[in-house]
Amino acid sequence: MDKARNQFITNSIRIKNEEIFLKRESILSFDSKIDLSQFLKDSYKKLALRYPKYHKMDSLCKLGILGSSVLLRSQHFNADTALVFSNASSSHDVDMKHVKSMESIVSPAVFVYTLPNIVLGEISIKHKLQSENVFFIEDKFNADLLVDYSETLLNSGKASSVVCGWIELKNDQYDVLLCLVSNNGEIPFTKENLEELYRFENE
Repeated sequence: MDKARNQFITNSIRIKNEEIFLKRESILSFDSKIDLSQFLKDSYKKLALRYPKYHKMDSLCKLGILGSSVLLRSQHFNADTALVFSNASSSHDVDMKHVKSMESIVSPAVFVYTLPNIVLGEISIKHKLQSENVFFIEDKFNADLLVDYSETLLNSGKASSVVCGWIELKNDQYDVLLCLVSNNGEIPFTKENLEELYRFENE
């Protein structure tokens, strides 16, 4: 039997439009007038994350920590859980802040986040992961790429599970889908099922 067919979407989280969904069920929502900064602060408090370093991160990393913490809460995962992320805008928002800061004094606190894969490092530190990770820049959500790369890691034995998905942020507009993929679950890990999860709250 093809090993890929033994992989399932164990858990999923969707963050968009001032709302957080876990397995398609809303667990937290705010007024549509709330801005990104306040949304990230209030979500941290409501979800009781208790991770002080969160407050020093850029918004992309905060979205990653927020999403991964809820996704992995009460889930069994190992230190070799791989991270396979993608987006379209790289680290656009913090890049713009860095460019603006160059007009006066360059801020090291901003510069350190001018690569999108920094979010992978922050998630790895938070969850004590020692695993493969990769961040792809794509024009749009690409389920084929995420499934193919994740399956390669799983089938090669380089990872026992994978957190994969889309974490887009541009001009304070955010669009996040993260999925925990393992050999436990009911939803087969396929392109079609991943696309269906992404389309949820995105149509």
